[in-house]
Amino acid sequence: MRFSKPVLALLTLAPLTAAAAPPPGHPSPDDAMQQMRPLIRPQDVPLSRTGRVLQHMDANEYTYIQVREGGDELWLAAPRTTIADGSTIRFPDGVVMRSFYSKLLKRTFPAVIFVRAVAPAGL
Repeated sequence: MRFSKPVLALLTLAPLTAAAAPPPGHPSPDDAMQQMRPLIRPQDVPLSRTGRVLQHMDANEYTYIQVREGGDELWLAAPRTTIADGSTIRFPDGVVMRSFYSKLLKRTFPAVIFVRAVAPAGL
């Protein structure tokens, strides 16, 4: 079967335009990567929220951190960082991913907030 040049060009481009959209409530891969991109100057991010670290775990380039903020417990994912359980940290708003499954940790989190940085509360 022979195709004309315009049809052949469309067939060649079809796989590039067939990317699946993320599930409802999830950021696009580009948006998530933009949020997770390590910053040269984390102090440029407004760390307006505060929480006490209940537990943390490292997975590749991320640190997952369970914090208590007020009366709520939530999970953060930040660029890999050294952190101590029981410490108080500051963090910014971020992108929320619901029903997030970590292949490396083999665990589903009800929700994870992907943030650009975290810092000890005293700094």
